[in-house]
Amino acid sequence: MIRKQEERLQTILNVLKLTNPATINKLARTLEVSHMTIRRDIEILEREQKVEVFHGGVMLLNSGEPEYMREYSLADATSIMREEKKRIGLKAASLIENDSSIILDTGSTTELIARSLSTDLSITIICYTLNVLINVSKLKDVYIIFPGGHFHKNTLMFESAEGLELIRKNRASVAFVSASGISLSMGVTCSNSYEREVKNSIMKSSLKKILVADSSKFDVVHSTYFADINNFNEIITDKGIPDQYREYCLEHHIKLSLV
Repeated sequence: MIRKQEERLQTILNVLKLTNPATINKLARTLEVSHMTIRRDIEILEREQKVEVFHGGVMLLNSGEPEYMREYSLADATSIMREEKKRIGLKAASLIENDSSIILDTGSTTELIARSLSTDLSITIICYTLNVLINVSKLKDVYIIFPGGHFHKNTLMFESAEGLELIRKNRASVAFVSASGISLSMGVTCSNSYEREVKNSIMKSSLKKILVADSSKFDVVHSTYFADINNFNEIITDKGIPDQYREYCLEHHIKLSLV
């Protein structure tokens, strides 16, 4: 019991590192627990002077830097919504056909797509993050295109002008694109400005664009905008998303896969 609470407390802090502040509703949805449980956990974090509570929400206490100045950490992201991300990864991997070409974007969810790929597939994969490369390199019949460049430790991503040009010269059947924030009014956003051109390039180089993101990313806005929701053909997420996104996808003929 104590161990579960300690895990929840750490998850709350990890969520706040990525999205600060956060509402009680969002935290309860992300951790899949009751509002009462979240409030008890927050009281502990408040006593430890790790968070500050306001009406309907909570804020991480830190050096006073605004959210857009705090660095995204893949390690923190990996610990959030782990089971949901696994299901998203399995669903995305099941859509990949033999002899196709795919692009796997940066992120913890796309790594789980790479881990879920069938070993019998003969495909071409364009990727540019170390965590994805390590996993796809284990597959026996895969042709890998890996644009190199400057290594960003917080995302394990490689990025350069030459890498962008290589992406633009190739084409893919489908791009699996990640996001840090998804908002009906503000669009689809990521945490790092250096991701923008890469994401724009992979979307232009792919026939089909699939957004892969767990429900904790919805109703969240980060600093770097790169697409609108209706730029995607499909969204793969979990069942915890707010109802308005289901309605939006239905109205805009975007396939919504809930796992």
